[in-house]
Amino acid sequence: MTINSCWTRSLIACLLIACAVAATLALILPNSTAKAVLAADKPADASTDAWDRQAAARYLDGREVYWQGWDRAQKDHGTLCVSCHTQATYGMARPALRHDLGEQGPSPAELVMLASIQKRVSMWKEMDPFYSDAQSGAGKEVESRNAESVLNAVILSSYDARQGHLTDTTRTAFDNAWALQSTSGPTTGAWVWQNFHYTPWESPESEYHGAALMAVAVAKAPDHYRDDPKIAANLAALAGYLSSHYEAQPLLNKVVALWASNWFPSVLTPAQRTQLLHTLYSLQRSDGGWSLTDLGTWKRVDDTPLETRPDGYATGLTVLVLEEIAASNSRPGLHAEEHVNRGIAWLVANQDKTTGAWPAWSLNKNRDTKTNVGKFMSDAATSYAVLALDQQKR
Repeated sequence: MTINSCWTRSLIACLLIACAVAATLALILPNSTAKAVLAADKPADASTDAWDRQAAARYLDGREVYWQGWDRAQKDHGTLCVSCHTQATYGMARPALRHDLGEQGPSPAELVMLASIQKRVSMWKEMDPFYSDAQSGAGKEVESRNAESVLNAVILSSYDARQGHLTDTTRTAFDNAWALQSTSGPTTGAWVWQNFHYTPWESPESEYHGAALMAVAVAKAPDHYRDDPKIAANLAALAGYLSSHYEAQPLLNKVVALWASNWFPSVLTPAQRTQLLHTLYSLQRSDGGWSLTDLGTWKRVDDTPLETRPDGYATGLTVLVLEEIAASNSRPGLHAEEHVNRGIAWLVANQDKTTGAWPAWSLNKNRDTKTNVGKFMSDAATSYAVLALDQQKR
């Protein structure tokens, strides 16, 4: 979402400064009376249905404020790292809460995030990659640059989709990403992705996951962006990559591929689609949830056992994809209604009404979920749960 008028830019600048100051004070002066501005502190409307939108918004805003204040998220030119787990999913989900909460525009935390992304997009050639080869190892500059370009486009187009118009800044973000799309080798059609061996966002399989999210972002972008002849070759290469690499993916990636196939049918053959749906239906637990443990062959680096309970990430994402495909009426034989309803019931029953979050656990280490790093999985889980629940009422 790009703000064009001078007076609006001035207003936003004031809000950004106020939010940044409040967030910084809250982080460095824990005993002070300063308080970071989150979603409006007001009681949940008793007439709403069983999940607490206000609590979800407070959780998401609070986690975004934490990310903005974390020293490791600070990047050049006064900008912020775009994280897959906290910022990318936040940018996809937070606008979905706007209408039901009666908000007139983005929250202060969103405005800080958007200002940072817009600055990095508009100054793309002057911005440093998030990671350098010298400090993080060979190839990390290319990896982080590629991944950032995609995530910038995903986040900005999410906001534009709600506004119904693709802004010039978002077009530039897409252009930046297309310029980095691989044109040769095994990643042709995709992007060399950031890899620190942290599943599911910064690992070898994340390359496919990011490419599939890019396809969804393009498909949902307003102003018929996906029909632009200038990107026809890019989309053909992207769909070709998703199709040719599909069989080697963990189930988690196949779910996102199913999502992309809603607009790009060539990604999956009818047989692949039928088999995937059958597998997903069979993996739904008796309580209606899905578990990330079942959506791949994972192994923690600390050799601790994986958490096998259903979680908000797997359940939210799976329900969202099934809902959107069913809503399109373009894929006969989905038979998803019963599974979606049970998944929705699980999501409603498993929101922590105190924190507003949905549970999820690290696939990499046995992390304490009360710590900030341990909450990264819940950040993404809460975002996908919000998107699935919001889709239900459409």
